[in-house]
Amino acid sequence: MDKKFEYQFDSSLGILFKCYYGLIDIEDIVSSWEYAFENNLIPKQGKGFVLDYRNSNFNIKIEEYTAIVDFYKKHLDIFGGFKIAIITEEARDIVIPILVETKDDGYSSKPFSTLEAATKWVLG
Repeated sequence: MDKKFEYQFDSSLGILFKCYYGLIDIEDIVSSWEYAFENNLIPKQGKGFVLDYRNSNFNIKIEEYTAIVDFYKKHLDIFGGFKIAIITEEARDIVIPILVETKDDGYSSKPFSTLEAATKWVLG
């Protein structure tokens, strides 16, 4: 099985960086978070998350974006009060994070095109 995601926690920043690879669908997003939960990869002292999709593309139908929102809301014990920055470079991939942002409730998400801007927002 090819690697579709990897995690790196930067303790000096308090940010969990999560990088995705290849075509990513809803199941990949859900299973990658479940993997992080099961393996205690999400530190309690974190400030937020940077989800990097620059080496991947979404294979998600527009109407499926609500599954991402529902997942975050179901797990407010993990995501509640945190900022979730989503990095995409391709125009066709920015639609999903923009739609997710419109439904934020209990957490904050925002799309970005650079790592620097995403990190600055999470820390701000």
